[in-house]
Amino acid sequence: MNIEITVPDNKKGDYKIETFEVSESEAKLYNIRASVRGGRYILPGVYKRLMRGDTVMMSNTPSEIQDHLQFISKARGNVLINGLGFGMALKAVLNKPEVTSVTIVEVSPDIIDLVGPSYNKDPRVQIINADCFEYKPPRGSRYQAVWHDIWDYICGDNVEEMDKLMRKYRSRTEWQGCWCRKECLRQNKGGFLNE
Repeated sequence: MNIEITVPDNKKGDYKIETFEVSESEAKLYNIRASVRGGRYILPGVYKRLMRGDTVMMSNTPSEIQDHLQFISKARGNVLINGLGFGMALKAVLNKPEVTSVTIVEVSPDIIDLVGPSYNKDPRVQIINADCFEYKPPRGSRYQAVWHDIWDYICGDNVEEMDKLMRKYRSRTEWQGCWCRKECLRQNKGGFLNE
């Protein structure tokens, strides 16, 4: 699956969206290192990434798209996504006619300013500037799928926050998941198993 990101390259505050290219030789070198360190692989190609300073927050590389496929397949009806990024998961679910509304909760107004204009023309999209741990969905709100994608790195330390969000939405959704939860649990060897 390919998810083409049409958000224009731009910068706002500490955040930047940029197009980058991975050559065949760069991919080979990267993949050799990944095989030694147990990392993720990349294919040659042209991609987009969201940066905060020097940190790559997300990209639309095949491995990152793979991380979102379970959520994309489950999305239908009313959907909630914690974390906008550059809208990769949002774009994928908006391509599904069975998705009737998408609520995005994003803490950074700069990310909303960079990315929101590319998606907020769709009447199904509502972007809310709030911290997902503090945000209170409207009384009686129910979602068919909830996706939590607020972490920059795959790390066992994320499990505590993942558990908190999973508990928060457990009674409000038919299905929920967190970006790279299984990998984080492997690193942490524990956590809330409700997937």
